[in-house]
Amino acid sequence: MLPFANLSNDSEQEYFADGITDDLTTDLSRISGSFVIARNTAFTYKGKPVDAKRIGRELGIRYVLEGSVRRTGDQVRVNIQLIDAESGAHIWADRFDTDRANFTEAQDAITSRLAPRSLRARYGSLYGTLCNGRASLKSDPIC
Repeated sequence: MLPFANLSNDSEQEYFADGITDDLTTDLSRISGSFVIARNTAFTYKGKPVDAKRIGRELGIRYVLEGSVRRTGDQVRVNIQLIDAESGAHIWADRFDTDRANFTEAQDAITSRLAPRSLRARYGSLYGTLCNGRASLKSDPIC
């Protein structure tokens, strides 16, 4: 996971974007079978133009998670993309709008939406077999 870009000119927003990166790194590290690079390693790429394929080669990773944060008053917008580091193609992208007071709920939503996509990308047909017949179960957080 790369540090989220701050899309404002306000240095206080930089602190906010770094906090989101830290929190999501922690949340994603809890997903069984996931590999999340260390925070300090990720932050060496902060503020630099990055190429997902190059990062994949440098760090020996298959997927890159990147995003941006914009905050205007109490409103927060987070854009997030999961990139295949071998091809550079987007696997998944989404935008989350919330207010600052409810941001932890939005963060939970990001993690819960990303986890199944990460598993699907990592395990491919095995994931499909695992979820065959379960995808219609709305209560199943995996499929």
